[in-house]
Amino acid sequence: MASVIVRPAGWIPERHVTPESVFWNRRRVVKSLGLAGLSGLVAGVGVGRVGGAPAPSAAGPYAKGYPHARAAGFDPGWSLTDEAVASKYNNFYEFTLSKDVYKRVAKFETAPWKLEVGGLVESPLTLDAAELIDGMALEERVYRFRCVEAWAMIVPWTGFPLAKLVERVKPKPEARFVRFVTAAKRDEMPGIAENPEYPWPYFEGLRLDEALHPLTMVVTGVYGKPLPRQFGAPIRVVVPWKYGYKSPKSIVKIEFVANQPKTFWETLIPREYPFESNVDPGVPHPRWSQATERMIDTGDRVKTKKYNGYAEQVARLYPSA
Repeated sequence: MASVIVRPAGWIPERHVTPESVFWNRRRVVKSLGLAGLSGLVAGVGVGRVGGAPAPSAAGPYAKGYPHARAAGFDPGWSLTDEAVASKYNNFYEFTLSKDVYKRVAKFETAPWKLEVGGLVESPLTLDAAELIDGMALEERVYRFRCVEAWAMIVPWTGFPLAKLVERVKPKPEARFVRFVTAAKRDEMPGIAENPEYPWPYFEGLRLDEALHPLTMVVTGVYGKPLPRQFGAPIRVVVPWKYGYKSPKSIVKIEFVANQPKTFWETLIPREYPFESNVDPGVPHPRWSQATERMIDTGDRVKTKKYNGYAEQVARLYPSA
């Protein structure tokens, strides 16, 4: 990974600030698509360090055993993104279109938390998230995280391989994809009522072989603590070689299906957010380049890596790429 240069708090190079003409052109594009709410997604590019009150905790019954040991092979020695910045710079449209999600999550109840795992499986499950977490061996892994908006962070996630859960439910031979559905608590997630144009609840999907890959992780914590609400408490998935919107938060249902499922952003704008959505610096977003990414805590601009730096592990999944 490129070295990270430590800058003074709040430092943003002038050359990294979004030009005014580009800013307004993006908003015109969004408006023409009939998705005014998407402006919150693109407007985040070029924003630097953020601050404010400590992010609310969602530890509840999920605090057992923290911090968990870092797994061998997942401690690459990278400089972690400043926790205070990462905790206050998140996309979670169910709460707000701005990045300061942490300011709006206090009413979000994460326990008890019912999780359904079913579809084309031999052994469907319905259980509380705490029960699932208690039954798994948790470990910490340092991953790159890359947003489609061209910003990035490096964070230590805690959780377990999604493959461990897949083993428990035993997919049937005809199951070829996994579909995820996330929470839509209208009374606790103010962004849902504020943005009725979106097809809530949020939904995403992976091919079964992607879901079974050892890097795909069910995440229950970050920075050595249970997952905060703005990160997707109490349980989410992280797929580190794909853009961030492929890593659904606050999951309530996992379904194994035969056909490729529709996904939230693909349904809205398929040309810009296709099902696969692997990180690729050579494939620009229709409205901005993906060749570089901005580290959210330093403002430094670094080159984007193919598959977010995980090509050695995942390129075999995409032989024609």
